[in-house]
Amino acid sequence: MLLACIFTAVAAYLLGSIPTGFLLVRFTRHQDIRALGSGNIGATNVLRSGGKSLGAATFLLDVLKGCASVWLGSVVWSVFVAAASTARAIPLRDFQALAALCCVLGHMFPVWLRFRGGKGVATGFGVFLVAAPWAALAAIGVFAVILALTRYVSLGSIIAAAGFPVFAWFLVSGQRPLFFIAVQAAVAILIILKHHQNIRRLCAGTESRFGAKQPA
Repeated sequence: MLLACIFTAVAAYLLGSIPTGFLLVRFTRHQDIRALGSGNIGATNVLRSGGKSLGAATFLLDVLKGCASVWLGSVVWSVFVAAASTARAIPLRDFQALAALCCVLGHMFPVWLRFRGGKGVATGFGVFLVAAPWAALAAIGVFAVILALTRYVSLGSIIAAAGFPVFAWFLVSGQRPLFFIAVQAAVAILIILKHHQNIRRLCAGTESRFGAKQPA
């Protein structure tokens, strides 16, 4: 089962590390997104620097690579673990959680871009859209409400990330292994930490609002 875990972790990391925003801007506009706006490769900076269509495509692809990673973890579990005597000892949700964590880490720290990646919001939504769908939808709902009220993408992302483990606690049914719960909290903390510069700007009152042509 160790090989199955290693394969899941590596494959999920590599999927997560695909720099979709960077690639889209490079191939369509022949520019380096890291030299534009805030320098972040995520959907918000791509939208502000490359246009609405590229921003939407980046968000969608980042979500899909998160979904694909957790789906892959489920397939590996069903093929290599479910039929084995250790099926009960290694729950499906632990494999999903492993894939989720490694995918988000891949997005945040992609080996292809010297470990300087995005903030993990879209990819985090994608991984939990498969692993904990109702909680993920609740979190994206909170994000939408905060964005509508304040026009701060970063604030919506931070509050949604902080609220996700709470939503998961109440909305995820069935078996909830400790590792599965721990990964939910870990991903939320990682996303919030990745927004440290935004938090400083929010506290200073200098954070840009959605729609303004300023750094994300």
